[in-house]
Amino acid sequence: MVQVKTIQLPSIESAIAFAGTRDDNLKILAQQTGARFVLRGRELEISGTEAQLQLGDRLVYLLKELWNQGETITPVDIATARHAINTDQIDELRELYADVLARTRRGESIRARTFGHRTYVQAVRTHDLTFCIGPAGTGKTFLAAVLAVQELLANKFERLILTRPAVEAGEKLGFLPGDLQQKVNPYLRPLYDALYEFIDPERIPGMMERGIIEVAPIAYMRGRTLNNAFVILDEAQNTTPAQMKMVLTRMGFKSRMVVTGDLTQTDLASNQTSGLAVARKILHSVKGIAFCELNRSDVVRHPLVQQIVEAYEKYES
Repeated sequence: MVQVKTIQLPSIESAIAFAGTRDDNLKILAQQTGARFVLRGRELEISGTEAQLQLGDRLVYLLKELWNQGETITPVDIATARHAINTDQIDELRELYADVLARTRRGESIRARTFGHRTYVQAVRTHDLTFCIGPAGTGKTFLAAVLAVQELLANKFERLILTRPAVEAGEKLGFLPGDLQQKVNPYLRPLYDALYEFIDPERIPGMMERGIIEVAPIAYMRGRTLNNAFVILDEAQNTTPAQMKMVLTRMGFKSRMVVTGDLTQTDLASNQTSGLAVARKILHSVKGIAFCELNRSDVVRHPLVQQIVEAYEKYES
């Protein structure tokens, strides 16, 4: 027997946040629960069997922490809430929502979107060295940059160092025009994008001139000791074992390092072993080092990215 429940949302802003782009969230909720979701203005109508109605109502209630503040619901949020119900992690979900990592220059809240993200964030906060391995779109680099910038702005570290291998340029970069910074910029664009979310772009050049923020290819880390610094090594799957060892042994006192990479997207020559894969094998049991593994359920880009990752996993297996 079909039952109907009506929920009055507090504002048009919350209704828009709940429904998502082109009412996509209503379709996803219907897929997740079997119930029918119709939004008219601020009035949300849920219809279905008693079981479907209960599940739909519970998901709406769990997501209220977000949409009630006008914070746009994403498909990942819905999947995480459903996972919390299935695994009886309601309290953990509320903790996830309550832990706002930062606010962008536009005032948007940044928080972990999945339980995998939360595990990663907690690892970075409690370990001097954290490895995060996962497919494209899981927020590995962005979350690391969020935490790093907040620590830098809170004066917990003197420097933020961002580095990644420039495999396409053979680590030489000589054929590119301009000075060193102009040569490496194309390879470090994703790291800049994360910085711009929290620091006025006009301030960044000055911070770089003073050495507060340093962006450089991995080859320029050799021979240095990185004290009182938050270091992010991105695209670590493209390091050689020797490069990985070199970077890891640069850590100095009062430093923290996050290493991110996707072992399914290695650009090294076919006969070259990834330094990230070797590091995972050698260091996985070393006390004080955290390893976090994200998967397609942690993808926070366009919903198609999750399907693309899944399709490639099936093809490559």
